[in-house]
Amino acid sequence: MTDTTAIQRVHDFIKQAGTYYLATVEGDQPRIRPFGTIHLFEGKLYIQTGRVKSVSKQITINPRVELCAFQNGEWVRVTATLVDDERIEAEESLLADYPSLAKMYTAGDGNNQVLYLKDVTATFSSFTKEQEIVTF
Repeated sequence: MTDTTAIQRVHDFIKQAGTYYLATVEGDQPRIRPFGTIHLFEGKLYIQTGRVKSVSKQITINPRVELCAFQNGEWVRVTATLVDDERIEAEESLLADYPSLAKMYTAGDGNNQVLYLKDVTATFSSFTKEQEIVTF
């Protein structure tokens, strides 16, 4: 599977699931919360949050995260490092894909934060099929 195919597959699965759960670490305490943004931009997967939120501060200290999405009896678990992309173009692209965020965020507002996933390992699983692992 090419990187492009793997990235698209992970994107499509998470997007169709609608909600995924992002895990970070705060000190020695795991933290997990629901997220809903997943976006393809310039061949990379992006998520979004607010810089004032605890999750942003946790990612700044330790950018290694895991996320998990579930749909139709299957799930994907993604391990990655998040990289902050401060470019206006990245912010605008993600916000255009999620117009509902316009009430809370605008590109360049200093709070809107978009991050891309790098060093990704995605494990697709179910109770009825063999695991499949993709990396990019």
